[in-house]
Amino acid sequence: MKNNELVLLAGAVTISVTSCNLKEKSKEQIKPMNIVYIMTDDHTAQMMSCYDKRYAYTPNLDRIARDGVKFTNSFVTNSLSGPSRACMITGKFSHKNGFTDNTNCVFDGSQQTMPKLLQKAGYQTAIIGKWHLESLPTGFDYWEIVPGQGNYYNPDFITLNNDTIRKHGYLTNLITDMSLDWMENKRDSSKPFCLFIHHKAQHRNWMADTCNLALYEDKEFPLPVNYYDDYEGRLAAAAQEMSIIKDMDLIYDLKMYRKDKNSRLKSTYEGIYGRMDSAQKAAWDAFYDPIIEDFYKKNLQGKKLAEWKFQRYMRDYLKTLKSLDDNVGRVLDYLDAAGLSENTLVVYTSDQGFYMGEHGWFDKRFMYEESFHTPLVMRLPGGKKGEIVQFVQNIDYAPTFLELAGVPVPEDIQGESLLPLLRGETPADWRKSIYYHYYEYPAEHMVKRHYGVRTDRYKLIHFYNDIDEWELYDLQDDPQEMHNLYGKPEYKEVTRELLEELQRLQKQYDDPIEAELAEKK
Repeated sequence: MKNNELVLLAGAVTISVTSCNLKEKSKEQIKPMNIVYIMTDDHTAQMMSCYDKRYAYTPNLDRIARDGVKFTNSFVTNSLSGPSRACMITGKFSHKNGFTDNTNCVFDGSQQTMPKLLQKAGYQTAIIGKWHLESLPTGFDYWEIVPGQGNYYNPDFITLNNDTIRKHGYLTNLITDMSLDWMENKRDSSKPFCLFIHHKAQHRNWMADTCNLALYEDKEFPLPVNYYDDYEGRLAAAAQEMSIIKDMDLIYDLKMYRKDKNSRLKSTYEGIYGRMDSAQKAAWDAFYDPIIEDFYKKNLQGKKLAEWKFQRYMRDYLKTLKSLDDNVGRVLDYLDAAGLSENTLVVYTSDQGFYMGEHGWFDKRFMYEESFHTPLVMRLPGGKKGEIVQFVQNIDYAPTFLELAGVPVPEDIQGESLLPLLRGETPADWRKSIYYHYYEYPAEHMVKRHYGVRTDRYKLIHFYNDIDEWELYDLQDDPQEMHNLYGKPEYKEVTRELLEELQRLQKQYDDPIEAELAEKK
């Protein structure tokens, strides 16, 4: 038996996974494995220092990777908050779980989900924080969720009794406080548990805690090499409305509020600001008022304004991230102090990636790397340490948790358990390509509907609905995805192979759009 091999011990209710140095212990001495699943919103790998050291320093997030594993090829199936969460909780693509977009969908809570299956296996389940699936949670013994996106300051929570209450404080701190309280005081300590800690951070509009407002003000961030992308040969990219230069709101996003100035989202910002108490407003105004005065005095235009907006965006994002990282540290410290670390799987991920100025953008949605890719780190006691390079997707979390708990994985779950990878195994039949499908159009940011396939080197995307455009990228030679190679004679064979693989994946995952592609072929 290898040193890092995990021992799966069948029990009446669950299976425990432990390192070989515990193999001599009796079954009665080995505790069932708990699960703490921490998910953020719009946190991107390039803003996490174990992935990319250019911008952020995230010591507590890195701590999970250091003591466990970092997935270097972690992707989503649909880069949007609600759909991503539905894929995670069901282990199925959007067309199977029914939640394809944020504008028209309500999650069908009667369907099979991973938390329900864990409950049946004797687990206590809880979710605290962001839910964003429109219907109320099912499959959880305990929940307190924010309505919609939630508010950074003095947020409302919907309770298990379907009451809406307002709590005073900063949302990232509050979600952590409530999560720690549930683990310490509200759960049945005789049962294994699965706790979802779901943060609003890093979602727009990046409102930092008052204690972090002054951070990063002396730091200048390098512009992405394609910040001034002209989208040549990429019609869908040219049609979006997520440009920092054109679409980022000066008041709502960048806080340059003045009564005599207007913007599309000014009233939304006024409502958010209005939630603050007098002390919070005083700290907020003391920091922002001088910046606002200086900004309007300079009357920046053209590239100077474009680059000023980028710098403010980066600073606000990082300040918000500081609170998130600190609070992840609080959770890790609690697990250590409570003696839970030795039998708890800790997972950190985001619902998708995000653009930090690449292509001139903020937001997500596109199948391009920055939003298709998502950070994923896991710490499994006795498991592998280091990097995992295989392709994984957010549909894989459900079967992973179920297998860890000793629950049979239903055949209709489309993801694959990550436990073999966490054991340090290299399955010969692991996926060599991944499938993506985005639906939300027309909607905010106006990103066209599209689907596509990615292999280790190439990516093929089809934008459809009110457009019929194909894009092909060589990720080895063009990692920024600036040069659309589709239709070039020298890539005819590569395109043919990718089309075949795309159709194979659509058939495997039973995506109804596969019939359309078959007709085109």
